Amino acid sequence: MVSREQKRAALLHEKLQLLRSITNSHALNKTSIIIDASKYIRDLKQKVERLNQDMAAAQTSTHQNPLPMVKVETLEKGFLVNVVSAKSCPGLLVSILEVFEEMGLTVMEARVSCTDTFRFQAVGGENEGDGESIIDAQAVKLAVGQAIKNWSQQSTDDDDDDDDQQ
Repeated sequence: MVSREQKRAALLHEKLQLLRSITNSHALNKTSIIIDASKYIRDLKQKVERLNQDMAAAQTSTHQNPLPMVKVETLEKGFLVNVVSAKSCPGLLVSILEVFEEMGLTVMEARVSCTDTFRFQAVGGENEGDGESIIDAQAVKLAVGQAIKNWSQQSTDDDDDDDDQQ
């Protein structure tokens, strides 16, 4: 029969292994796993703080600049792309995804909200077969920014056409 202490030890070991996998830790002992988890939590807090600052900046800048704000971060395998606008942007998602396709990027994970505001967050990586060139975060940011400018000009032209027809 297994004692309570052995059950507790087994449960603790199981939870530590789960924590290790969630935080992508390669540590083997309890202390190192907990230290890695602490660093992971600190990094997550910093990311949340940066996103909050970006959101505040985006809300401030949308009053001065109606174009959505773009931020691109380099990840271990790919990019994290954030696009935020204080207003709805019909058709913008298609423009951004077309840029991903033109650059040979694959959307691995994405979250989009297009109701009252426009929010797009995607993790994109280079296609496996396209190993001849390495794309950097700045190139992705410039391409997405250009897609937004093109979309904005097209939207303005469409609005002008609608006004002409009335």
